[in-house]
Amino acid sequence: MNEGFSIARSLLRKSDAHISKGDVVQLSEKLYKVAEGRVKLLAKHLRLSEVKVAEEKRRWIVTLLERVVEGLTKKLGADVRVEWDAANYLYVWGFHEAKIEVEGVKVKRPIIEKLAKLTEEALEELKERYLTA
Repeated sequence: MNEGFSIARSLLRKSDAHISKGDVVQLSEKLYKVAEGRVKLLAKHLRLSEVKVAEEKRRWIVTLLERVVEGLTKKLGADVRVEWDAANYLYVWGFHEAKIEVEGVKVKRPIIEKLAKLTEEALEELKERYLTA
């Protein structure tokens, strides 16, 4: 679990450098990767069925990620959907299309950070439940 957190923190730190350079493409990719990693981590720890499908396919596809986000939204609240949509927006319009400016990416960063925090809180709660069960 700590590895997933350190990777996300590293990507968030790297995003700071891309902000100062105005590198929208790399900034968008790093922020998306934080969100994608957190969604996958939550899916794994909550034992969602999409994890097994991804393992069988040997990759995650968009439809699986969307199903996971729907499941996480039901379990953890609507914030997950808002945060995922912000990350997906960055992936499409910042990384692939390079059609937004750095300011447009910067306003999405706190939303992605919120998903990172929500993940840590959810996993801590799961850990406490496991240890007290």
